[in-house]
Amino acid sequence: MANQILSRPANPIQTLTFLNSTCSLLKKSPFLKHKKFSLSSATPIRKSITDFQIRASQSHTLTRNYCADSVVVQEDKSYGNKQIISVTSQLYGYILSNVREPEILKKLREETSSMRGSQMQVSPDQAQLLAMLVQILGAKRCIEVGVYTGYSSLAVALVLPKSGRLVACERDTNCLEIAKKYYQQAGVTHKVDIRHALAADTLKSLIENGEACSYDFAFVDAEKKMYHEYFELLLQLVRVGGVIVVDNVLWHGKVADPQINDPRTVSIRDFNKSVTEDNRVSVSMVPIGDGMTICRKL
Repeated sequence: MANQILSRPANPIQTLTFLNSTCSLLKKSPFLKHKKFSLSSATPIRKSITDFQIRASQSHTLTRNYCADSVVVQEDKSYGNKQIISVTSQLYGYILSNVREPEILKKLREETSSMRGSQMQVSPDQAQLLAMLVQILGAKRCIEVGVYTGYSSLAVALVLPKSGRLVACERDTNCLEIAKKYYQQAGVTHKVDIRHALAADTLKSLIENGEACSYDFAFVDAEKKMYHEYFELLLQLVRVGGVIVVDNVLWHGKVADPQINDPRTVSIRDFNKSVTEDNRVSVSMVPIGDGMTICRKL
């Protein structure tokens, strides 16, 4: 038995099983004949071991189930059974807990959360990615198509240099009033050039004003059926090496369902296909938020 104890297994469940079997060995041991030893004193230990076994087994099963829910395996075997993370609510909470969200952005997000259409606001992890792309590019001139209440545009404006400029295109007056309030509170009003008009008209006016190929970065989160037009106009405005980011390209997963063919879904699906085949840009579709496609102008 001493040898068994020295070589007990490392796995917790196996160890508990081993201890349980040890109790069985003790029951048959000649030491039990000694009057000072009572088997009843070992019984609670055995019961505790059994209880621990059950709890450990349940915990192990829950862990396996959680992992199974969090991972998707690509059905196409040519990808080598590649496992891809499926973001559960618990996992997404963990992601958000690792986002560096400035207090002013948090305040704006919380105010917007009670508004109608609050789902249109980009998520904190998306805003953080947009801000990082602007910093990586060393961008000074940016465009945003679709401002809503200003969360993503504020995230960008905060990381722009003092001389930076962000053209913010939005047609909703009420939303713009909220955005303006937070631009002022954050001290970035001088960086944001608000254009209260149809975005396509604003982009055309910038081109007509001789600003083609002068912008470093653009973000699109507006009318989905206009994505093709916005993209073509932005390709004229963004410099070579500049970046265009397009939001909602996964459209709640509808783009992958051939049975769903409403106008917006079809429009986004067609847009995704056209961008993938467009040799004027390099592209990467990223499964963050509702899906973002990052395009670099070649």
